[in-house]
Amino acid sequence: MSAVAVALPPAGPGFWRRALRHPSFAIGAVLSVLLAAAAALSYLWTPYSPYEVDMASKLLAPSASHWMGTDVYGRDVVSLLLVGARASIAVGVIAVGIGLVIGTALGLLAAARRGWVEEAIMRLSDFGFAFPAILSAIMLTAVFGPGMVNAIVAIGIYNIPTFARITRASANAVWSREFVLAARACGKGALSITIEHVLPNIVSVLVVQATIRFAIAILAEAALSYLGLGTQPPQPSWGRMLSEAQTLMFQAPLLAVFPGVAIALAVMGLNLLGDGLRDLLDPRLARKR
Repeated sequence: MSAVAVALPPAGPGFWRRALRHPSFAIGAVLSVLLAAAAALSYLWTPYSPYEVDMASKLLAPSASHWMGTDVYGRDVVSLLLVGARASIAVGVIAVGIGLVIGTALGLLAAARRGWVEEAIMRLSDFGFAFPAILSAIMLTAVFGPGMVNAIVAIGIYNIPTFARITRASANAVWSREFVLAARACGKGALSITIEHVLPNIVSVLVVQATIRFAIAILAEAALSYLGLGTQPPQPSWGRMLSEAQTLMFQAPLLAVFPGVAIALAVMGLNLLGDGLRDLLDPRLARKR
């Protein structure tokens, strides 16, 4: 039996038919594509420059020339939202990538070696859970100053123990399977079994977890930017747009509504996509659909 076939249903016409009929996956995919499209569009076109200050046009209401109005500095809100999507995606991709690569490697090592190696990695993961992303960002800011790089590092470090624990638990289940025992009986080493059999069988779990952690990273980046620890001016950020709008809640409440809705839709889309992928990539749930 193929190791890959055990973990992943074939991505053929049947898979995509089930995917399109799955409401969580379909809605999540649409929202996630819109998020990526907004970021990609901002590299090619924005209605106005998001960096240009025009005090004569500050706090304009939505109109034909400014679809969502302008902020306190006269910048077009649509342009700020489009460019702000870049920061959310950049932080999410890199931070989740850090956690995925390092955490998966540690989890696979723990499952393969067992004993004191597994115990040491798991206790190190427990220690990592004691430092949430915001707390880590505050510590990094105190030493190196605020910025997107420090936010990425803080969120990435926070993701490592999560991926390590999930990888280790999933890999331990695969190590007890018959085809792995057969591979060991044939003389294959731990590294070969991990790469050829264990890792392909936990890819679906990692993909689902990465999607969900992506949503959490977007929330963390918005929170850090709101506190002034994340993306710094003049680079637009959804979290900093909320921070700047909080003093204008009665004068221009829409300035807080638009970035808040953008964050909510992005997080909801990624969470729905993750839930849909979990159902579609789990062979037991896939057979029920």
